[in-house]
Amino acid sequence: MTQHTLSVLVENTPGILTRVAALFARRGFNIESLAVGTTEHPEISRMTIVVKVEGLPLEQVTKQLNKLVNVLKIVELDPGTSVQRELVLIKVRADAETRSQVLETVQLFRAKVVDVAPDAVTVEATGNREKLDALIRILEPFGIKELVQSGMVAIGRGARSITDRSLRAIERSA
Repeated sequence: MTQHTLSVLVENTPGILTRVAALFARRGFNIESLAVGTTEHPEISRMTIVVKVEGLPLEQVTKQLNKLVNVLKIVELDPGTSVQRELVLIKVRADAETRSQVLETVQLFRAKVVDVAPDAVTVEATGNREKLDALIRILEPFGIKELVQSGMVAIGRGARSITDRSLRAIERSA
């Protein structure tokens, strides 16, 4: 199985997330990561979907996605030609004895401390999955009190934008 990252532009309408996720579920695909948010155009949202599948079934899902009325464009993003990042917030035990070690670790990973309490610090880190997993492994011995992570967000490299044509398509249909 190979991992695929899809950037799906959709009209920003109620229920579109449910319809897209249901399409993957009907095919028996587990979505590894899903991030959704509006683009530079408030009427368009971008879904970044990471899924592990064999090549041909993904093509079938892509064709079915294209048939959904509110789906404007689907692009598979290659890791070599796109920027892909995830965000993680980690609350780590950090008392007077261990705080300096935790802070050194945070600096090594170019992460930042976003909250400090007498017995804990909250760390924010962005990067690829491997970097974030490594940070988590190194912080585990200190004691992770809480952890939350986003899905992957991704965008193609270079000046070209996939939203320009999609916005024109919405304007023509209005």
